[in-house]
Amino acid sequence: MTRTTKPADATPTAIIAIPVRNEVERIEACLQAIDAQVGLAPGSLGLVLFLNNCTDGTDALVARLAPALSIPVRVASEEFSGAHAGWARRKAMDLAAAWLGDAGNMGIILSTDADSRVPPNWVVRNRAAIEAGADAVAGRVELDAAEAALLPPSLPARGHLEDIYDALITEAEARIDPDPNDPWPCHRTAIGATLAVTRTAYRAVGGMPEIPLGEDGAFIARLIEHGLRVRHATDVCVTISARLTGRAPGGVADTIRSRCEEPDALCDARMEVFSRVVRRHLWRRRFRRLHGTGSLRRSLAWAQAIGIDPAEAGRIAALPLGQAIAEAERASPRLAYRPIGPRQLPGQIRLARVGIVGIRLAQRLAHRVRSVAGEAAAPGRPAADPRATRI
Repeated sequence: MTRTTKPADATPTAIIAIPVRNEVERIEACLQAIDAQVGLAPGSLGLVLFLNNCTDGTDALVARLAPALSIPVRVASEEFSGAHAGWARRKAMDLAAAWLGDAGNMGIILSTDADSRVPPNWVVRNRAAIEAGADAVAGRVELDAAEAALLPPSLPARGHLEDIYDALITEAEARIDPDPNDPWPCHRTAIGATLAVTRTAYRAVGGMPEIPLGEDGAFIARLIEHGLRVRHATDVCVTISARLTGRAPGGVADTIRSRCEEPDALCDARMEVFSRVVRRHLWRRRFRRLHGTGSLRRSLAWAQAIGIDPAEAGRIAALPLGQAIAEAERASPRLAYRPIGPRQLPGQIRLARVGIVGIRLAQRLAHRVRSVAGEAAAPGRPAADPRATRI
């Protein structure tokens, strides 16, 4: 069943899609934050609420709150015994895509959660990144301060170290193997609480993956594998709940609780020792260059170096770049992720800080060499060897 409040005179050009299950305590704050968006043309924003399996009165509360919002809202309800996070988010985003209809290629679907609070400029900043050329935008999140204060002190301390290390390895990646569509400063968070994607890109990859866990990360990975432009925007940040009992298995609440119960649980997969991070992204840079010149098919030395058999290497070499990188990393035993534990974080942070200084200096030197080469290539001067500018 779907119902619409305040039918819009025209189709909105941005639709926020929210899956909702048993959020009677938090849905009002979420809706108030959405209704407080600034810098938007009248009628340009809509909201989809997909209520599934609600048993705590959320549906009645939404029925009371939605008509009071200043934007049009479509509310859909469904009972399904096999419901999970990926299914619910896909349902909500599919409804948003359908509503956008003929709004054009720049129609935007935004995703957040019913227990999150978006800032007043959330839609504007996502739209700005898309208008600058992105097909999708992944934002950052921070825990609700009042709820986070109730967590064991060791958890925020660990989170602080992880944030520091994550920023360092992300900078290393962005400098070693830069993506012109996602330049530094950037991040690597992929969470359903703050996603934005053009309707065109959403349909191009078949929509949100309908999987029980990690649908948000899988969606971003799918976009990248298809060669679409994903911006990990540092100026887009949403406040999320720090509760220990969530509504979706495998979500943020489960992660927080498991780390309370197992303080030595491994970090996220991408948090490897710094030397391995550097090797991984040097490999990706080389792979990207080989793919761009067609050399992957002419020589399989690259595959032998990372332990991929010739038949599989031939298949990978024929794929588009994003898919080729992803498939090579899946197939190579030498590129399997080896995450570190929290006790290793301080030492790896120290190494990464030193390493980042070296990477920055190398880039500055390369920039100077390129400048000199450019001057030498001016009329009447011999051109410098371009290989000398590589770092």
